[in-house]
Amino acid sequence: METVIDVAGLTKTYGTVRALDGLTLSIPRGGVYGVLGPNGAGKSTLFRILLGLIRPSEGTARVLGGDIGDVAAMRRMGSMIETPRFPPFLSARQVLQWLAQAHGMGGSAQIDHWLDRVGLAEAADRRVRGFSVGMMQRLGVAAALMTRPDLVILDEPTSGMDPPGIQEMRALIRSLAADDGVTVILASHQLLEVQRVCDRVAILNKGRLVREGTVSDLMSDGEQLVLKVGPVDTALAILGARASLSGDGVRVAATRAEGPGLIRLLVQGGVDIHEARWVGTDLEGVFFTETGAVRAPEVDHAG
Repeated sequence: METVIDVAGLTKTYGTVRALDGLTLSIPRGGVYGVLGPNGAGKSTLFRILLGLIRPSEGTARVLGGDIGDVAAMRRMGSMIETPRFPPFLSARQVLQWLAQAHGMGGSAQIDHWLDRVGLAEAADRRVRGFSVGMMQRLGVAAALMTRPDLVILDEPTSGMDPPGIQEMRALIRSLAADDGVTVILASHQLLEVQRVCDRVAILNKGRLVREGTVSDLMSDGEQLVLKVGPVDTALAILGARASLSGDGVRVAATRAEGPGLIRLLVQGGVDIHEARWVGTDLEGVFFTETGAVRAPEVDHAG
């Protein structure tokens, strides 16, 4: 597997605080890769190290085949870390022209193309001092992409956006991976969006990697077999501790390979099977399980 990022034993300390604690992680080339974790998990610290903005206390990191700070590798990266800031007296177009000059791009920057692609074509000549947070995020993404990088790191790119804006950003991120061949590394607290847009995710907690894999694999690991059976008491007695009541049925912690054998066991025990289906968890459930955070209870809005 070809990788774009490899870190080994990466540690960063600030006094007695360990922002990263021996992190080892490889990120494959291609697709959209999510880096998740609660506040203080080390996501922003990892990104700043990868971009050469801070130095690790211990460990190594390589990006696009080069060491951190390698000029050739850095020129193939784009990034937006946290909410971007630009001179307020400039328009969106002028911001990108200014950055294009700083990159030595001249007329090759395709500024109108990127303004249109992030949804700022109509606001191109407005001063950014009047931009909303969501519009500033869009401009920051355009600034990260205008050099046509092989790898782009986006930290909370949908912050401050309304639902249509979030949907547009999701489509842009997927098209960057699918159509432009860009490897996108994404951090977001909007776990449903991560589930929809990412191919793989890494979950960090207290500076360490606690889970990594494809989104589909992580969610399938939490699958359970839900049965509508009768009599329920007999089914619970046969299945033992792995089973529990779920509404008017029985929920069983089992793998798909175990499913047929469990159903045969129930039938042999005189239990009627009216319905059997597999129910998976979502990425939010995996996240809260792995980080130990408390999931907020669902609110019943029935009047």
